[in-house]
Amino acid sequence: MTGYDLAVIGLGYVGMPLAKEATAAGLRVVGFEVDSRKVDALNAGRSYIDDLTDADLEHMLVSGFSATLDEKVLAESRTIVICVPTPLDEDHRPDLSAVEGATSTVARNLSAGSLVVLESTTWPGTTDEVARPLLESSGLVAGKDFHLAFSPERIDPGNPKFGLRNTPKVVGGYTDACRDVAAAFYAQFIEQVVSVSGTREAEMAKLLENTYRHVNIALVNEMAIFCDELGINLWESIEAAATKPFGFQKFLPGPGVGGHCIPVDPSYLSYTVRKLGYPFRFVELAQEINERMPSYVVARAQRLLNRHKKAVNGSKVLLLGVTYKPDIADERETPALPVARALLELGADLVFADPYVKEWQVDGTSVPREENLAKAVAEADITLLLQQHAAFDLTTVEDHGTLVLDTRGVLAEGERVERL
Repeated sequence: MTGYDLAVIGLGYVGMPLAKEATAAGLRVVGFEVDSRKVDALNAGRSYIDDLTDADLEHMLVSGFSATLDEKVLAESRTIVICVPTPLDEDHRPDLSAVEGATSTVARNLSAGSLVVLESTTWPGTTDEVARPLLESSGLVAGKDFHLAFSPERIDPGNPKFGLRNTPKVVGGYTDACRDVAAAFYAQFIEQVVSVSGTREAEMAKLLENTYRHVNIALVNEMAIFCDELGINLWESIEAAATKPFGFQKFLPGPGVGGHCIPVDPSYLSYTVRKLGYPFRFVELAQEINERMPSYVVARAQRLLNRHKKAVNGSKVLLLGVTYKPDIADERETPALPVARALLELGADLVFADPYVKEWQVDGTSVPREENLAKAVAEADITLLLQQHAAFDLTTVEDHGTLVLDTRGVLAEGERVERL
């Protein structure tokens, strides 16, 4: 087959690192995307991904990578990897419309002998029960005429230690032969491939990883609430517990959970269990606890202001860091949004500071951006440290803040600084 070794569908935080590593390994890679703005930006050498610099992208383009709106490139590709979003709908149920759309596009262009891999996080059974029938509408049969596999993405934006190449890749195939073909494909540019017996096991592995984090974050978030009532420094207790060299992993409380994975993926698992006729109580309780943390942060800010004879209404409130994790520009599911929404409803005069976000809106309302950190914290009635970007001078926050609520446990507590 002439054409491409790999076509990546969905050129976002998952698809672009995949395209980058495959291109670096010498594969002929094309990216297919339905968003013309992304295609234009990529072909012009402008990256919109935190983990992909313009220089990285320029090297990819020189090496033959290109992005396109033309689905016909899929018919010329040996391997097609689907990396599209899988959000929740308004009722917190899995929304597979992007997966179904991408898979239908593949089906229209599927060639015999191709490998199709789904990387989008989803409920166990999706590859076999949703993707396979759509692909077989082409007249080709999975496991016989083409190979089908699932390999969950493990992208951690902004992680300086682990990237696509050195993070083990889990692969499960519709058949053993499908698994082996997919494993051989990924082994070309990923250091360790972990094969499992089927697509459902691979799908469940991803949900297990993130549900584990979700539940443990909820545990320390709930502990933060009652430790405050008991007068216990939970942050100190966590660090003490973390000295145990076995049987304990450190998780920290915060203003809520963000990103695509933690707020979303466990709901896919809960959805699967509910189809069996009973609730997944651990996940649903964790969801409830983590979703109430923004309200708890606002309540703590209210209490701090009240102690200094101030009301939230009319107070200038500075939010430090509005992305979902430190040192990246990703705002997906950021807990800063519900915090800001609640503060605005209480009448706060809201401003924000974030080196990675130039403009920020809450439900269509623009929030003014502060450039000078020292001036911003000095002028604010209260500062909420929501994200500890390395670019923030924490000493400045401690020294100049009128009142500060630290939701990340990185500031020294004092007369004006209080930890969550």
